[in-house]
Amino acid sequence: MAEIQNSNPTIRNASELPTRRGQTSTASTGNDPLGIFSIPSSTNPVDPFEPAPISDSDSEDDTAEPIDEQEIYDLISTISDPEHPLSLGSLAVVNLPDIHIKSLSRDLQTVLVEITPTITHCSLATVIGLGVRVRLEQSLPPRFRVDVRIKEGTHSTGDQVNKQLGDKERVAAALENAQLMGVLRKMLETCQ
Repeated sequence: MAEIQNSNPTIRNASELPTRRGQTSTASTGNDPLGIFSIPSSTNPVDPFEPAPISDSDSEDDTAEPIDEQEIYDLISTISDPEHPLSLGSLAVVNLPDIHIKSLSRDLQTVLVEITPTITHCSLATVIGLGVRVRLEQSLPPRFRVDVRIKEGTHSTGDQVNKQLGDKERVAAALENAQLMGVLRKMLETCQ
């Protein structure tokens, strides 16, 4: 990536982000009192593009566990921004009020995530949307359909980006691009 387009984004305090996860205790060095520049470390790095093993308990359980907007937010807020060493939640690219779950039938639900780029001409908005989509498609049960969009009025080419993110063939082609896959792996490394 060439140069950073928004070298001074608005950053949320990590302790103020909505979450159900337990607060992790990280020792602050004094250089980063907000804890926003610390990257979660994983003792067991997992390739985010490897399919998860299916256990016997997964296939035998017919009851659908309810998933709400907060759980979706917890899944995607820790995705790393491709330009900044911060999470999408910290940069307010993903926000809890912009996540909607709608029941289409008893066995089918759709998740709509509206992302807000940090600047109106962000060239990486499609990559960020693709990262959110990949994270949710890998994490959610098959009964969920994922729709990731740019929030209306927050990007100069929002309609074009939404068209790309909504086109399954374009998404599949993008996921075959080795360089793009490298960027997505880096973004998803920080997911908890």
